[in-house]
Amino acid sequence: MSEFAGKTVLVTGASRGIGLATAQQFGSLGAKVGLVARDAALLEVAANSISSDTHFVATDLGDPAQCAHAVDEVVGALGPIDVLVSCAGGLYRDFVEDVKPAEFEEIWRVHVGGGLWLTQRVLPGMRERGYGRIVLVSSEIGLFGAPSYASYCASKFALVGLAEVLYHELAGSGVRATAVCPGNVQTAQMKAEIEWGPAGGASFEKGMTAEYAARQIVAAAAGRAPVVIIDRPYLRVFFKLMGGPRGLLRTVVHGAYKPLLKSRAARS
Repeated sequence: MSEFAGKTVLVTGASRGIGLATAQQFGSLGAKVGLVARDAALLEVAANSISSDTHFVATDLGDPAQCAHAVDEVVGALGPIDVLVSCAGGLYRDFVEDVKPAEFEEIWRVHVGGGLWLTQRVLPGMRERGYGRIVLVSSEIGLFGAPSYASYCASKFALVGLAEVLYHELAGSGVRATAVCPGNVQTAQMKAEIEWGPAGGASFEKGMTAEYAARQIVAAAAGRAPVVIIDRPYLRVFFKLMGGPRGLLRTVVHGAYKPLLKSRAARS
């Protein structure tokens, strides 16, 4: 039996693409699934594609109050959140000189703000129950800068940083957080990227399927790694080699902040 059978999973960006495939994958494992995105009509179709118990909420995840409402509504319908998968957000191709304030704010508020506000809302209950899984969906270019992705890279880098902050703050609580960093995935977003202009990754046909990415996201939720690369095997090896120094750095940082973390745990 899956670890997630009978658990309540909230997935954002769940009306299409990786978010939808992730919601379907958790549903196939017997989880109750809360689906959150902006478009109610698409969410209803998505919810009907899942055989387990579902509830959907149409909301703007760039708004902290609406994030809190979405969590509360799913909790009311399906029970306390055991797993949060923050997958919502879009992409603008932009060079640094071309970044538009409104587009940057939209990307930042949904990617980073949405992940943060949702985490804030679910975390107290997870801590109290001594169990929780938080997955922040970043990107491979949340690990290295790529030209013409100024807004996107900035926000996806931030999600990796947030996951590593949670790695330290949640140690010993029974709650775990991870940033998953997919490579190219065959979604409408990838098509739009390629239509905009040359990109550094694979062609659309050589991208991973959303279903493959979803299975890896579920595996990451069950695992312990604070940062997980989702890509073809040889590229995962490459990024794992790159991640060695990063893992060592996490160990050093955790040791440096141990007195602070202990004092906070005592206050809690």
